[in-house]
Amino acid sequence: MTRRLVPLLLVAAALLAVPASAPAVTNVAVGIGDQSPRMFTDANYKALGLKKTRYFIHWDAITKPGELQKADTFVAAARAARVKVLMHISTNNLTARRARLPSVRQYRSAVGALVRRYKPMGVREWGVWNEANHVTQPTFRSPSRAASFYKTFRGLCGRCSIVALDVLDQKGVESYIRRWFKAAGPTGRRATIIGIHNYSEVNRRIRKGTDRYPGTARIIRAVRRAKNTRAKFWYTETGGIVNFGGAFPCNRRRPVSRNAFMFSLAKKHRTNIRRLYTYNWTGADCNGFDAGLIEANGALRPAYAPFRRSLRDFRK
Repeated sequence: MTRRLVPLLLVAAALLAVPASAPAVTNVAVGIGDQSPRMFTDANYKALGLKKTRYFIHWDAITKPGELQKADTFVAAARAARVKVLMHISTNNLTARRARLPSVRQYRSAVGALVRRYKPMGVREWGVWNEANHVTQPTFRSPSRAASFYKTFRGLCGRCSIVALDVLDQKGVESYIRRWFKAAGPTGRRATIIGIHNYSEVNRRIRKGTDRYPGTARIIRAVRRAKNTRAKFWYTETGGIVNFGGAFPCNRRRPVSRNAFMFSLAKKHRTNIRRLYTYNWTGADCNGFDAGLIEANGALRPAYAPFRRSLRDFRK
């Protein structure tokens, strides 16, 4: 009896000596979008260990030396920090309904020049058009033109990761998705990345989508109904809002709970979601849109510490 008991006790002791396994990391990679290269030299940013960022650029920036200089500086700083840039094409005028929609020929010429400029600098992840269904973007009335831009972009950047369609979770998004895929045809059904901006879902903590605030699940279903079964989804712009209009008056603590909900959504939809880019790093002192994790003067906001803790469950 004693001879049999000793080996069993040794096995039990060995099992107790094995440290508890770490929690499984969710298969969603996190990055932070911003327009300022100062982020990459901030010690608090470096402490996060993130390796992905997002930058949006005017579609016609190739004709604007000032815009090019800003983008050059950002990309160079990201590269020096070994951070991968998702560069997202966007409007050149954020005033609602005022921006001019470029022709496919103009898009090919201007955006193609941007690809030729930044691809050699390491930018191999691109978004065809930022938040295509929003009223500040000239594509909001023309999902067919946005689809044409995607088909065009595929020929501009071989072996690049391309966010084919990028949408905001607002009323009408499902119709926009349906019309985009109809215009894109078989090419759209082969798209591998769809972008989502789910500010309403996150900041209103919506657990079940509505027509006014559709949310992630309904956007994914709309893409699947369009017979695209292969695409994965990136939250290309999301995060807790500090200040924005009457709906979200200045509150520096609001993003604590909203970012927690944001991360819970990424976990909930982890079979479909592959990236999450929160926006942004540097706050605006509650002037206009403000979703920064830090103040304009560099001081940490209340949301920073819990955001950093949440990263333990995600890829970087």
